Amino acid sequence: MSLRAAALAVAGLLVAAACGPASQPEPTAETSWALTPVSFTDLPSWQDDDHAAALDAFRRSCPRTAAIRVTPPGAEPVAGDTRAACTAAAVADTKDAAQGFFEQWFRPYQVASETGDDGLFTGYYEPQLRGSRQHGGRFTVPLHRRPPELITADLGAFRSDWEGERLVGQVVDGRLVPLPTRGEIQAGALDGRGLELLWVDSAVDAFFLHVQGSGVVALNQGGTVRVGFDGRNGHPYTAIGRELVSRGALSADAVTMQSIRTWLNDNPTQAATVMAANRSYIFFRFVDGDGPLGAQGVPLTPGRSLAVDRRFLPLGVPVWLDTTDPLRAGQPLRRLVVAQDTGSAIGGPVRGDLFWGAGDDAAAAAGAMKQRGRYFVLIPRRGPEG
Repeated sequence: MSLRAAALAVAGLLVAAACGPASQPEPTAETSWALTPVSFTDLPSWQDDDHAAALDAFRRSCPRTAAIRVTPPGAEPVAGDTRAACTAAAVADTKDAAQGFFEQWFRPYQVASETGDDGLFTGYYEPQLRGSRQHGGRFTVPLHRRPPELITADLGAFRSDWEGERLVGQVVDGRLVPLPTRGEIQAGALDGRGLELLWVDSAVDAFFLHVQGSGVVALNQGGTVRVGFDGRNGHPYTAIGRELVSRGALSADAVTMQSIRTWLNDNPTQAATVMAANRSYIFFRFVDGDGPLGAQGVPLTPGRSLAVDRRFLPLGVPVWLDTTDPLRAGQPLRRLVVAQDTGSAIGGPVRGDLFWGAGDDAAAAAGAMKQRGRYFVLIPRRGPEG
């Protein structure tokens, strides 16, 4: 969510990112970072996890993952192939067998940036909205389809050192330029083109759907539909939590998904302007099947799917997460997850966004999550001994 994430991803995550210092440089693929080989005994509480839950998530990625290559600047690439591990995963069912599977088929590496192994971890969830297939009554806020003129340019096809970098826009007079901004779309830039996928009853709910990248819409006509990320307009993401802090509307330590949502609902005359400060805009499509889809195109697993920066970590690899619980102060949150999503606000070598699932509990955890922590990436071996 690719999913939300794609745009996002997606997440909570993007809201929490609002609290970072405005002067922090945008990471690039050339950002100084490193992988350090470690052992499984170096992973805090490794033996206490439910590895079978992570194995289920890993199996979902298998059809979309093969060769893995991670190349920190100035270092030899760390490479592997998941195909043999995926074959072996089919027979590792119990908790003990799952732990042994990961220890046998993967090698753990600690990820660190130039400032250390500590980074920001946020959360996202699948929101639930009220909507209609027809415009009218309280259903006046559109969710838009992907415009046919939208183009995504994979810069890695032009230069190897641009791998993972993309530009999104439309061609105008022979030049690739962004599509209209969020503010321009809110003002009607796409009106009259039949691009409305659905209509919902809350601009604030729609905004947070854009942040999350996918969601479930309960239809006024009956039934529900799931919508997912299908592109964005090409403008950079701006966390509106930071915008509210700069306006003096919220203090930096009070910025959460819930506090932002409350402020927007309580200040309807200013809400549109604040939301328009995030020029990025997401387009949606209907999604069939289980759960929201991540950037790999596979259903995300609550509590086991992580959005990462693809410039540093490939999708499909297991990652040992070592952070704290957003709802239980000081309590560790340590578990094996799988890199299955990405998002425009997920930037840096040590940066992740944990998918919590759907519903009120997931929203509470995702909205509160802005934890410091670290992670270790598991690179597949060439064989059980290699």
